[in-house]
Amino acid sequence: MNELPIVVTCTDRKTSPPEATLQARALPGTGLAERAAEWARRLHAAPGPRIALEDLYQGDQWRRAQALTKAASQAGFVPRLYVASAGLGLRPVSSLAPSYAATFLPRHADSVASSSAQATGWWDHLQRMDANCQLPQIAAAAGRALVVLSETYAAAMHRDLAALAATGTETVLIGGACELDGIVRVPANAALRHALGGTRTSLNVRMAASWLEHCTPGHLITPSARKRWSDWVEQVARPERYERRPMTDEAVIDFIEQSKDSHPGSSRTRLLRLLRDQGMACEQKRFANLYTATIGPR
Repeated sequence: MNELPIVVTCTDRKTSPPEATLQARALPGTGLAERAAEWARRLHAAPGPRIALEDLYQGDQWRRAQALTKAASQAGFVPRLYVASAGLGLRPVSSLAPSYAATFLPRHADSVASSSAQATGWWDHLQRMDANCQLPQIAAAAGRALVVLSETYAAAMHRDLAALAATGTETVLIGGACELDGIVRVPANAALRHALGGTRTSLNVRMAASWLEHCTPGHLITPSARKRWSDWVEQVARPERYERRPMTDEAVIDFIEQSKDSHPGSSRTRLLRLLRDQGMACEQKRFANLYTATIGPR
């Protein structure tokens, strides 16, 4: 059937706001195992409707992630889309869940971990609580996998990725955190933004779509496809030049206030990244002071 599991990360933007109890910031400050168990209990007991994950997430990154299925079909595969979530673990996008707020991003109000080691531990607890969706088994059953992960999420999922590499399954990792023997890794490359468009947030999924366009039909990895990819990268890559426009304090404050509504729960670091992705300039310490003055310490 030429099935291709595709794994992407979730987004912090949801189509409906989460209940207060389903925000990671509301978890008690106990040990990691206890917090993970309490989180699972709250997910199970949450009132209100469950939403298919494909309809729960929103934003450009998620639209691009969903579009990967079309690119995979055009490349001769039968795609199966999965989402890696700090709140749910690994799930098919057809599965149902309540809205929630949880992330591996450090210093975020709803971060579930304060270190890479904690993030890995949290992910392992989530996966043990629902053993029906394990990355190595899913990929091995299909014979291949396309995994598209940010550095943060790849670090949290390192044990799963290492186990996947050990199976010898044909796997391409777009983004990621490190090289793994047995997996073809294509690191995030900001020099491709000129050719691919979009923001840094959606760069990995855009690269994944381009990788599929360069594939030999029905084959995820071939020498000829890898050469087509490398030749294309060499031709179109353009190192980014940061010529951002300076902003007044009033303009930065307006941006923060507007972003608070359009990107609820986003950390100060993420908002600064969004501002810079729009071609604007603001020194990090200055942005932090204006953020605190506008929203308060987080």
